[in-house]
Amino acid sequence: MNNNKILIVDGMALLFRAFFAQSYSARRTPDGTPTNAIFGFLQYLFDAVNTFRPTHVLCCWDMGSKTFRTEMYTEYKANRPEAPEDLVPQFSLVKDVVAALGIPNLGIEGYEADDCIGTLATRLCEQGHVYVLTGDQDMLQLVSERVHVVIMKKGRQNYAVYDLDLLKEDKGIQPFQIVELKGLTGDTSDNYPGVKGIGEKTALKLLLEYETIDGILANLSSLSASIKTKIENDLDMLHLSRTLARINVDSPIDCVLDDCLWNVSIEQAKPLFDQYRLTTLLQMIDSAS
Repeated sequence: MNNNKILIVDGMALLFRAFFAQSYSARRTPDGTPTNAIFGFLQYLFDAVNTFRPTHVLCCWDMGSKTFRTEMYTEYKANRPEAPEDLVPQFSLVKDVVAALGIPNLGIEGYEADDCIGTLATRLCEQGHVYVLTGDQDMLQLVSERVHVVIMKKGRQNYAVYDLDLLKEDKGIQPFQIVELKGLTGDTSDNYPGVKGIGEKTALKLLLEYETIDGILANLSSLSASIKTKIENDLDMLHLSRTLARINVDSPIDCVLDDCLWNVSIEQAKPLFDQYRLTTLLQMIDSAS
């Protein structure tokens, strides 16, 4: 088996995290364009490259708020506030900077970045070990023998690197059960409710005993009257929540691994880094190359 190490970056997760970590900063270009989120994004990116030493890097993005999930459930993510004004211009600028580093920007209309990441991780793991860099626990459903999910924790270079063993040890469940868990408990950040009155503790207990939602439903008569009633009252939402939670690993996105080779040309990147006043970060590229 080859020794490729493929880093898939969850672009929005890094950019939002960087914006709020750096929001005190007055970092701007001469024309007043804010670049604080881009600066932080690149710090996180280069930290990860220095830590995991990938041979290949690619970056996935959301392409608008309308997806197949919002068609299924209009309330999906409807609780999300508008992006901060200073962050908006950085959405497109960060992609220019990523492209200048020779990293492909990938995304597809109608799907979330999660679906692109899930699809590409599932395919590319046949050609090497995949590391998904994110802050999103939903991604833990992608963990496999050859896909590791790197959850960014507080501060820089502070990661929980989930493989099958750590997931079992930390969460007590297998990757496919992340979806089952969300079906039962819902997800407040994505704004779908699951089964009213069932929290994580109860859900984990049920999954430990019956493994899946289908297993639970096949054994409804064995459950306590109160849990049985809760599930029966919210059956449709239970199924819908599970569907919304499942990352689509068969989305229509493609990527050639050779296009993702980590091989930064400082010469090519420098003009844009100078323009956005990011030049101090070039030193990190040097050590990350």
